[in-house]
Amino acid sequence: MARIVKLGRQGLAVPAVGLGCMGMSDFYGASDRAANLAVLDRAFEIGCTFWDTADMYGPFTNEELVGQALAGRRDRVTLATKFGVSRGANGEWFGIKGGADYVRQACDASLKRLGTDHIDLYYQHRLDPETPIEETVGALAELVTAGKVRYIGLSEADPETIERAHRVHPVTAVQTEYSLWSRDVEEGVLPTLRRLGIGFVAYSPLGRGFLTGQIRKRSDLRPDDWRLENPRFSDEALAANAALADEIGRLAAERKVTPAQMALAWLLAQGDDIAAIPGTRHIERLEENVAAAELTLTEAEMARLSALIAQGVVGSRY
Repeated sequence: MARIVKLGRQGLAVPAVGLGCMGMSDFYGASDRAANLAVLDRAFEIGCTFWDTADMYGPFTNEELVGQALAGRRDRVTLATKFGVSRGANGEWFGIKGGADYVRQACDASLKRLGTDHIDLYYQHRLDPETPIEETVGALAELVTAGKVRYIGLSEADPETIERAHRVHPVTAVQTEYSLWSRDVEEGVLPTLRRLGIGFVAYSPLGRGFLTGQIRKRSDLRPDDWRLENPRFSDEALAANAALADEIGRLAAERKVTPAQMALAWLLAQGDDIAAIPGTRHIERLEENVAAAELTLTEAEMARLSALIAQGVVGSRY
């Protein structure tokens, strides 16, 4: 039985470890559709039934992939998708959009690609600086009333915006990067969410793969992997941040678990209102990640892991 957490005062129940589907279609190089469907099938079998996608992944093809995997099991999967980062069919970038008409159009397009009549958790992917959050959330509230969306969320939102949005319609979850090397949310976002009764979903909980210890140099990545453009994956940053991955590896070896499991267990121990959505294209990695939800760390292990941030992290998140 998968460990369950409840997001927000609305009590959206999801597995503590879900599945981020982005990498199956975009950003990490070419992938195999049949292999990705096999991962989704296995995720369903083992209770990893919180699936996260977005219209811009692919673009558009990730929702179609997830929609295919949903067939025949829609009512047993908690489906999250996002809107707001506008792209063309050939991958063009058209900027961030949050106007009411755009929200409605994006939702209808996602529903069609996903082959469903409702989205369980619908996020604004990034904030539109040209549109008041009240307009965007007002449109989301209309979608809830219409039955097209069950719960609403925000991604990478600051505390003030979260409060403004929550006044218009209850926000169930905020999704932001959070891991042992990305802990910005602890300062303002998490306290705000807990005061308002909003859940948290951590994306890139394994530091975009770095915390697994498998990425030691740039040549470990494919030539078409977007991480080669990420500041934390420069030669300088990889060398400087190696000590962090090494310590996680040492702790994992002592506990006879994998570094990924150690990092995920630390993250989930930060609160019973937190779910994580690591991504993978491999069944064995999926099973490893899901098993981390059952790993309880000792106080000494938690202290050693939490102290790693004092070493500092070289490179910005984007």
